[in-house]
Amino acid sequence: MTNPLYDPFSILSKVYREGTYLKQAIASTPVEPANKARTVKICYGVAEKDAWLEAVISANAPKPPRSAVKIILKIAIYMLEFMGKHGYMVVDFAVELTKKLGKEGAAGFVNAFLRSYKIPEPPARADERLAFLSGAPLWLAKRVRRSYKSDAEKILSAPSKGVCVRFVRGAEKYLDKPHTDTPFEDVYIFENFVRDEGFFAGDYTFQSVGSVAIASAISPCERILDACAAPGGKSVLLASKCGEVTSCELHPHRVELINSYAARMGVKNVTAIQTDSSVFNPQFSQKFDAVLVDAPCSGTGVINENPDIKLFRRESDVAVLAALQLKILLNCAKYVKTGGSLYYSTCSVLPEENDSVVRAFSEQNPQYMLSIPSSPLSHAATKYGLQFLPHISLGAGFFLTRFIKQ
Repeated sequence: MTNPLYDPFSILSKVYREGTYLKQAIASTPVEPANKARTVKICYGVAEKDAWLEAVISANAPKPPRSAVKIILKIAIYMLEFMGKHGYMVVDFAVELTKKLGKEGAAGFVNAFLRSYKIPEPPARADERLAFLSGAPLWLAKRVRRSYKSDAEKILSAPSKGVCVRFVRGAEKYLDKPHTDTPFEDVYIFENFVRDEGFFAGDYTFQSVGSVAIASAISPCERILDACAAPGGKSVLLASKCGEVTSCELHPHRVELINSYAARMGVKNVTAIQTDSSVFNPQFSQKFDAVLVDAPCSGTGVINENPDIKLFRRESDVAVLAALQLKILLNCAKYVKTGGSLYYSTCSVLPEENDSVVRAFSEQNPQYMLSIPSSPLSHAATKYGLQFLPHISLGAGFFLTRFIKQ
């Protein structure tokens, strides 16, 4: 039997030791095909529970283990506590892998640790307790609890609802699979969904319910600019109700993502351009009926789909990102025609990136009137927009608002 810890260790070593994003690490690491689903589950689970696993190791180890040994312990603890695996099997495989990595001296420690560790009691202080229970870093637990009070744990611990699929045609062929309806036409969330030939034929695409909700809230118009467009899902969906879609991206490889996405879906009215949306482009001045700024953000609303955000995002990033968001929004406002609409969205649940940015923009642009759109997807209302939250919005956390240029 192949050691079930080996493939997860290879992937998570890239994440923890090299700073590689989890999806990229999975895609770039050869794994045993027969057990790929198990490997992916372990990797996502370890990233999701990282803060909790760190607390368990800290409470039971006399001193911090070396990096490779700590990764082995995290995988083994996750398998024992969340996958119901037999203790003796997991311990034996963990010890075997430790030796195989040339760390025979640590094998005895790994064996003893996994046979005797205890789960610590949750901390008494509210912020530390929330971080422990949700697996979120302490700084994020503090900010979310400050903003959402008793809902904080639900927001940080809300699980992914599954795979969201938007159909162009042929949805009926797939609806015998377990799924959840969404308030959007031909958009469903499946427990599991295996890509087949229909994907390459453009019959359907994988698109988050948040992305669909943002595009659905935008009114039809002749010319729209999608300022931060990759990988292109919103641009392609907007192409069905807008005459011309100009999609902007900073990096060339992400421009290609938009082009290939549009080509696969058979969409002809999307033009992808490499440009920095924070820098003024005189050719765009007052050219568009609508501009969408789906700004770079902390991603704190989608950690259930991207748990490595908990590992890589730092508290200091929030202020930097908020400044960038405002810069892009201020610049893109120059591209809107009189009477046109400026939409702002993020996949963040932090008010510093949402209401605070919108307020700062409003103070500097009195000619823009706030006109908050509506959405059939459950959400909370804020002073400046719609705040979608993972525990009430089908797993999606994001923000959306709109201005009208007077």
